[in-house]
Amino acid sequence: MALDEGDLLWTPRAEFARSSGVSRFMDWLRRERGLDFADYPALWQWSVDRVEDFWAALWQYFAIDSSTPYECVLKERVMPGAVWFPGARVNFAKHMLRKGQRGRPAIHHRSEIRPPATLDWADLRDRVATLAEALRRLGIRPGDRVASTLPNTPEAVIALLATTAIGAVWSACAPDFGSRSILDRFQQIEPRLLFAVDGYRFGGKDFERRGELARLVEGLPSLEHLIFLPDLDRSAPRPTPNARLWSEVMAEQPVAHDDFRYEDVDFAHPLWILYSSGTTGLPKAITHGHGGMTLEALKVIAFHANQTPDSCLFFYTTTGWMMFNFMVMGMAAGGRIVLYDGNPLAPDVERLWQLAAEHRVTMFGASPTFVQMMMKAGVRPAQKYDLSALEGVLLGGSPAMPETFEWFYREVKQDLWVTSQSGGTDICSAFVGASPTLPVHAGEIQARLLGVDAHALDDDGRPLIDAVGELVIGQPMPSMPLYFWGDQDNRRYRESYFDVYPGQWRHGDFFKVNRRGGCFIYGRSDSTLNRAGVRIGTAEIYRIVENVEGVQDSLVVNLDLPGGAFFMPMFVVAKPGHRLDDEMQRRITQALRTQGSPRHVPDSYVAIDAVPYTLTGKKLELPVRKILLGAAPEKVASRDAMMNPAALDFFVSFASDRTQWGRAD
Repeated sequence: MALDEGDLLWTPRAEFARSSGVSRFMDWLRRERGLDFADYPALWQWSVDRVEDFWAALWQYFAIDSSTPYECVLKERVMPGAVWFPGARVNFAKHMLRKGQRGRPAIHHRSEIRPPATLDWADLRDRVATLAEALRRLGIRPGDRVASTLPNTPEAVIALLATTAIGAVWSACAPDFGSRSILDRFQQIEPRLLFAVDGYRFGGKDFERRGELARLVEGLPSLEHLIFLPDLDRSAPRPTPNARLWSEVMAEQPVAHDDFRYEDVDFAHPLWILYSSGTTGLPKAITHGHGGMTLEALKVIAFHANQTPDSCLFFYTTTGWMMFNFMVMGMAAGGRIVLYDGNPLAPDVERLWQLAAEHRVTMFGASPTFVQMMMKAGVRPAQKYDLSALEGVLLGGSPAMPETFEWFYREVKQDLWVTSQSGGTDICSAFVGASPTLPVHAGEIQARLLGVDAHALDDDGRPLIDAVGELVIGQPMPSMPLYFWGDQDNRRYRESYFDVYPGQWRHGDFFKVNRRGGCFIYGRSDSTLNRAGVRIGTAEIYRIVENVEGVQDSLVVNLDLPGGAFFMPMFVVAKPGHRLDDEMQRRITQALRTQGSPRHVPDSYVAIDAVPYTLTGKKLELPVRKILLGAAPEKVASRDAMMNPAALDFFVSFASDRTQWGRAD
């Protein structure tokens, strides 16, 4: 029987819901504040109706360690410009490292280069303290920027925590980024120190990066110090005469964590700088604060990821994606995290399930794109691996189809909390996501997160229920960016989020909320298909098309042409053994007409070898549309920010020869 969006797939066991972080918080509110909420929707409503009360409750519930008291919760309830907890002085790293118990594991690490390793909490804290004091001796001070091209290893976690422990500002790119893409990011922030690696291994192939590193050093005149980790080749020479080896720095003057002094900084002191994808224009240098991310980390990890000291969190990521920061945030619960540096499909497509079983992962995370690869490869984890410890699955990076949810219940585990989320780099967290107290419905994000006043608005700013609108946040949140680094007068920041609905954050996603509070993301609103005045989210088209027999992947764009005309081509990747012939086109058209509407049917079908994706698994709809409309490819898409750069070449050719722009019958 076909699965419909919204079908009930799972209901939490009473004990699972009762012992969850959300339920414990509700019990605490009842006991300490006299607030009695019947269910999660009631708790969420209070959290956005009484914003100051909610965040003040979190401050007390999580026992935020501030060396000075705050004056008030929210000084200015405006966006942008909200001032949270003025007077407070906190430190993010201190809160991430305070709960882990001595003698228990903190980080499991696996890679294609090194032997398996585990770092316990005591050793982790001592290494962070040692590196932090070394940075101080090098003259790194609060507010100085520290950059990194380290891979997804314990050294990257240690470097992030050591940097932020002394009030310096962290920023990272993955080592597979090209030097031009890295310089586009790091030149904006003028780092004084760089952590770098000699290379990496991916899918059994070595990628030497010393040439790229030389170009980085040359292109960053602000750089005063380089700490070098020879990972691919342990005997690699120093890249510069003054470069210091990681091993030397760590052995020079070891420091015990108990003797270390964290640098408490203002609540709004910059913590780290993340970057927009860079597929269009210069990447935005999104700057978050110590206090906001500390509160957000504690909230999302305890309540929405349901992590405890007995949990083990894994999400496949690189250091260039915000999910690496999320993994560090996951340490706030005092449990374990698993880092994997390598190809998730090597030596075979079951690699990540092997890791999940080996480390008894309780929350497994991956992008829907990865799951689609599993589905197409016929992977059946439940038949090969002991996943008895697995409690939940976290999907992120792009919208998840109902069939993605169903696959987990069919092939992984029946009693499983399958969650999807949406938010992103902008807040280094989620707007909508999971609650362990709620049921799971196919293709549906369970709820709006606590403290997130998210709504679907129409063009006139009116809220919608059971209808698609713009995702808009109506109340400020502590995890919203402080600013974009180097953005004079906050002009670019305002244009990015506040130019459509003044005083409210417009995120740029098509969004729907149903009557029970379930949420749906239908893709970016700036890549909307507008056909005869009807707006169509691309995600709903992909769900239909990619269930048609023989279709492996697809991409659709709508092109506005001179004279008010438009042209909507659909690019299709056929599965091996199939081809985009007249019969397949007929099946796709029939599916779109019956499951969508006549407006969902494209004007033309075009066979391609691959859909271009960002490194985080998002289809490059907007850059493809701009290329087809005549934009220079190098102006709209950074190939270093792509998973498969060669996939863009077809669209460059297609744009140059409009004789290929046929029309479907």
